[in-house]
Amino acid sequence: MNNLAILPVLLPLLTGIFLLFFTKSIITQRILSLLSSIIGIGIAGILVSNVSAHGIIALAVGSWEAPFGIAIVADMLASLLVLTTTIIVCAVLIYSFYSIGEAREKFYYYSMVQFLLVGINGAFLTGDLFNLFVFFEVMLMASYVLLALGGTKVQLRETIKYLLVNVIASALFVITVAYLYSVTGTLNMADLSRKIAEIGQPGIITVIAVSFLIVFGMKGAIFPLFYWLPGSYAAPPIPVIALFGALLTKVGIYSIFRTYTLLFYHDQGYTHTLLGILGILTIIIGIIGAVGYWDLKKIIIYNIIIAIGVITFGISLMNEQALIGTVFYIMHDMIIKAALFLLIGIMIKLTGTNNLREISGLIRTYPVLGWSFFIAAISLAGIPPFSGFAGKLLILQGAAAESAYLGMAVVLLSSLFVLYSVMKIFINGFWGEAKEYPKKEIPYKKLLFPAVLLVAISISYGLGTELVYPFISQAAETLLHPDIYLDAVLKE
Repeated sequence: MNNLAILPVLLPLLTGIFLLFFTKSIITQRILSLLSSIIGIGIAGILVSNVSAHGIIALAVGSWEAPFGIAIVADMLASLLVLTTTIIVCAVLIYSFYSIGEAREKFYYYSMVQFLLVGINGAFLTGDLFNLFVFFEVMLMASYVLLALGGTKVQLRETIKYLLVNVIASALFVITVAYLYSVTGTLNMADLSRKIAEIGQPGIITVIAVSFLIVFGMKGAIFPLFYWLPGSYAAPPIPVIALFGALLTKVGIYSIFRTYTLLFYHDQGYTHTLLGILGILTIIIGIIGAVGYWDLKKIIIYNIIIAIGVITFGISLMNEQALIGTVFYIMHDMIIKAALFLLIGIMIKLTGTNNLREISGLIRTYPVLGWSFFIAAISLAGIPPFSGFAGKLLILQGAAAESAYLGMAVVLLSSLFVLYSVMKIFINGFWGEAKEYPKKEIPYKKLLFPAVLLVAISISYGLGTELVYPFISQAAETLLHPDIYLDAVLKE
């Protein structure tokens, strides 16, 4: 059963390599990519079921037991995120078939998506910090290619910026990992947790914790390290933006989640207070951008930053309600952001513009698109009973329990501004006088299908809160009680 934990990494790796040999045959690439992603969803579903039934699955690669060998650890948080990721990748692949263009398809697009998936799933499942770095790099290298693929001037400019930021972050990551190793003598997360608990997180460990916050904050785009994100994410085509917006920043936030609940939780008065302040500031910056822009992509991109702030604030609270709410919220945000990017992608294809001021009256001709966007918009804002509600409510309850009233107020107000920003798209883009747009044949129904599929999953997630609650609760229990993770990995 333990080998099950490595399959979400091995499957896309083998698929990506295999696809390199079929660059001329687009149909073969599409079929293999889709088949692999469907099998990946099945594997991730079995992984969640097994972790639910038998607890954390820990695999010692090469039979070298932790803390000496490479550890792959599938707890409930990692398993749920792997499942959510594979579902989103499957939907985006279907969308890509009809929108990404043959030029990109022939130039390793599907291979790069699979390698991106290797990095993301690997980052969620790894049990040591060095391999977290390795999987980050795999993910980033694939993202560099996806960002630059197409070769437009804007893409190349933003790729250079994105590459420079991530090279600096990666260098700092290696330095911080080396620093931590010199202090503790280990990089296995479970062993690190045990050793840091034994010495009670002295000042040097707190400095390392803040260094990790800078590294993961750059990758997750928290305040003030978000500056690269709006430009870089707006440059590539919509399927790539959907993958980046839904998945990449979440890997950075997941790393903060993992390290600040498993390793650096002994000096919460400093580290978690800092995390909470940065979370609140991130929300405020996101609100300013989301409300101020009239560019469809930028509005949704700044909503990513708002969500990152909410998640960061939820982690900083470190109580049961807040952590359960944060896990709820991460999964909701991944699904609904992917859906929103695919929906605005259809709007852009239909009208030929990103500028919301030049769009109106779409609902008369495209009612399914309009109402799908409406449901996705109110889900994003956390209107009950849709998927954003449960997570945000639990984070607010967690904030109330910690008397974090300022953060509570900012999170509450952010819902209003999120609703305003996405309703601005709905009201201006879908209502009003229908405009004439340059006639362009697009496969409207084929593009709509994966977007509506994600919206339907989001609705099910919101309405089925009671069904998914036990899984989320199990994920939060491991975060609140690191001993569960330690026992599973170190076999104590």
